[in-house]
Amino acid sequence: MWTCAKCGRRFASTNQSHACGRYDLEHHFEKTEPNVRALYEVVVRAIRNIGPVTIIPEKTRIAFQVRMSFAQITPRRKWLDGHVVLARRLENPRFRRIETISPRNHVHVFRLSEPGEIDAEFVGWMEEAYAVGQQRHWRAPPTAGG
Repeated sequence: MWTCAKCGRRFASTNQSHACGRYDLEHHFEKTEPNVRALYEVVVRAIRNIGPVTIIPEKTRIAFQVRMSFAQITPRRKWLDGHVVLARRLENPRFRRIETISPRNHVHVFRLSEPGEIDAEFVGWMEEAYAVGQQRHWRAPPTAGG
């Protein structure tokens, strides 16, 4: 692991490109409705149930990291936008879009508006993304479609 001397953030790769800065969690919720913070806390509980995680408030988002970042949340006034990084493309109507950034890294974008959306399916995505964050996806071949 490499630690940036300026901002103190840890990365899996030496000299990882990033936007340095120190931000607190509270600035992300200054303009949101109270239910958005409560929804965020449900997401955090779900992720922490999977395993230890570092939560990194950045300028425009809140990243979730183990060895590398595997998910992020961006609080909006009435909902949360976010994404998970999976080792495969997972077609699902709950994903607003999917961006392939490498053969084993696919960014799946979602929106959350209510706690009921943080269900078993959502937790399954987070578990899979958590393994990507641990870089366990490099140990096995990617699966196709499902």
